Amino acid sequence: MGEYEMAALPIEQDYRRCERIWRRVSPGLAPYPDAGAEPERRVPSGARGAEDGAEAVRGFLRDELADAQVYRCLARQAPTGEGRRLMLRLAGEEAGHARALQAAYFLLTGGTYAVAVVLPPQPKRRWCDALRERYHEETGGTLAYARAAEGTEDPCRARLYERLSADECRHAEQLRALLERTL
Repeated sequence: MGEYEMAALPIEQDYRRCERIWRRVSPGLAPYPDAGAEPERRVPSGARGAEDGAEAVRGFLRDELADAQVYRCLARQAPTGEGRRLMLRLAGEEAGHARALQAAYFLLTGGTYAVAVVLPPQPKRRWCDALRERYHEETGGTLAYARAAEGTEDPCRARLYERLSADECRHAEQLRALLERTL
């Protein structure tokens, strides 16, 4: 955490902390004049039913981080400079997807999702087989995001899922094109 960042606190603790600061700074002023008791916990209207959405976001986040790791491993195994560059670019894009999903998770829950994806050692396999496997992973991701976009009532999250679905489809097309040039 940076010098000026503060950990997110539950609203009750944040309320108490703010009240203590007010008492020190200006004891004659009440920080919450209408509050005789603890404030009620308000849930933003867009976050209702957020736990189902949060679980989906957590799953997508884990998948994107795992994909980024796999692409970094494949970059080391690539037989050509073109393959290495594509694998590194895809790894960066998958990491970008994870950042977008982390932001969506924060908007849903008010917290962050700390996840460490540890993949087992990746077996060395034929380059064409690896491209084929990744192609199928990307097409599966395309479909999963498209279904998630249709299944959410949050229009902003639906747009995020649609964008990620299009990106996954583009990744599959790039892998297919690389395979064409490799065979």
